[in-house]
Amino acid sequence: PDAHPPHPQSPGAPANQTLLDFEEIMGNFSYDDSDDGDGALLDYDAAPCHNHFCPLFQRVAPPFLAVTCAMATLGTAALLVALAKRPQAWQWPQSRALVAQLALGTGLFAALLPALAAGIAWGWHLGTGLCRLTHLLWHWSLFAQALLVASASWGTSWARWDPQSRRLAVAIWAGALLLATPAALAGGTVAGTSCVRRSVGILSPAYVLHLAFSLCLLLLLPTGLLVATLAVPARRASWQAGGGASWVFFGLWAPYGVALAVEFLLHAQLLEPTCGTFESFDHALGLSEGLGVLHCGLGPPVLLLARLC
Repeated sequence: PDAHPPHPQSPGAPANQTLLDFEEIMGNFSYDDSDDGDGALLDYDAAPCHNHFCPLFQRVAPPFLAVTCAMATLGTAALLVALAKRPQAWQWPQSRALVAQLALGTGLFAALLPALAAGIAWGWHLGTGLCRLTHLLWHWSLFAQALLVASASWGTSWARWDPQSRRLAVAIWAGALLLATPAALAGGTVAGTSCVRRSVGILSPAYVLHLAFSLCLLLLLPTGLLVATLAVPARRASWQAGGGASWVFFGLWAPYGVALAVEFLLHAQLLEPTCGTFESFDHALGLSEGLGVLHCGLGPPVLLLARLC
């Protein structure tokens, strides 16, 4: 199947198109460039639609991912050193057991960034299997961090590292891996040079299941927890003690969750697709995912500063 199911096109629109946009590694964006390389796609209003996001992304994404990876490496290393040197300082709500697992999640996420940056800059040549494995690990780290932050926001399970908290940790990481499986099944390679998040149709069971899991963990879960925290005074204690620092994860990824939902509505034509809509949406979706990627570079320093202060 094509990486991009064709958008509604005017008669005579080019049938074969080359994927050159943000979907190349990290997202499923709305535009392809035409075969003649001018970036024009006859579409929607029977007029050329020009995608200006592709060249911008290919210039900016590799250095952005490289800098973010360096930030994440330094921040995670500093956080791990603080955990090892002063274990007694990490108490509930930012307990050592919780913070160590969040550091593991950000470290796993950051470890994938060099391969993604190289794939964007020079094309993906590692094959379909490693492409799907990359998507699996990418979403495994995301979903595990979401579940860890949520579990820490509702209860004191991480106040100590005992058999109960160890069982919870196993359940969270195993559950996150299971939830990330549809992301790997929906992804794949295109023409041997692109590792795309969605190589199947927008309504395929694998992608719809992946979308549902993403929206539940990145949007519905934090929204429900936030409402519950505001409604139950006893839950606010953890925030007042610095527990809200780990919520930087949800704050950075929530815009991407909204963008995924809008993308689905546009591609499924549940919203009116126009040339201008897709031109603007490519930038919005790219920026929202870039904002989420920053969590691995900003999360560890925020946790460390919250504890030190």
